[in-house]
Amino acid sequence: MANLHEPHFFKPLLPGFHSGITIPLGFFSKHIEGKTNQKTWKLRSDASDKIWEVIQEGRRLTAGWKDFATAHDLRIGDIVIFKHEGDMAFHVTPFGPSCCEIQYTDPDIIKEEADAGDADDNEIRGTRAMSSFSFDYCFLAEVTATNQEEDKLYLPMEATQSTALNKQCQEIILVNKEGNSWTASLRFSESDDMYYIRRGWRKFCLDNRCLIGDLFVFNVVGDGKTTPLMCVCPERKECSELLIKHLSRKNAHIASSSRVI
Repeated sequence: MANLHEPHFFKPLLPGFHSGITIPLGFFSKHIEGKTNQKTWKLRSDASDKIWEVIQEGRRLTAGWKDFATAHDLRIGDIVIFKHEGDMAFHVTPFGPSCCEIQYTDPDIIKEEADAGDADDNEIRGTRAMSSFSFDYCFLAEVTATNQEEDKLYLPMEATQSTALNKQCQEIILVNKEGNSWTASLRFSESDDMYYIRRGWRKFCLDNRCLIGDLFVFNVVGDGKTTPLMCVCPERKECSELLIKHLSRKNAHIASSSRVI
């Protein structure tokens, strides 16, 4: 982990992270803004001697970031720590969803393999392996008086087709756009043939200052083996379309109900 006396920040990787990541406002204001005119970050890791150049646009890392993420086989649910080493140089350490540092085993990555005794305490990953995480299932959730009072949110029936979930799973992690997380209970109702979340949904709503009627588009993320994530969907085309369809149906229903015969 980064030395507490060295400037650093961490980023949980959410759906869409390949297109760029946002630098936390506190870190940006204290260590970046007004400190330099340079717009190119130099990233290095213990996995290789290579230095990756990544462009900073405002508070986002954009061009070059995807190359770094792909080379290190970063996946949704990973946590990446950036340690500021001076000027625009940063040492980057990736951790897996289990919060263990990722050990790279690909022969093209210059990284000493973990000792056999440490293998269970580290996440072993080949940098060219395809991610097994499923993040192509998203759904719309509405904050209602009932689901807040009952502290229970039912997922749509289509969630049973998501490879991220399984009936033995007992927990799910709710993640907002800022990357903050809440742990909630996940259950499967055999009678309704539906997954539902409880003991955690109400706190998520309260901490995010949700109002009755607020809408969230969530991505369900996971590999079917580890604790799944339910991430507030970033501004992506498919999420916007889902929200627009819902509002169109809702407006049509209101218009029909108020029609004078």
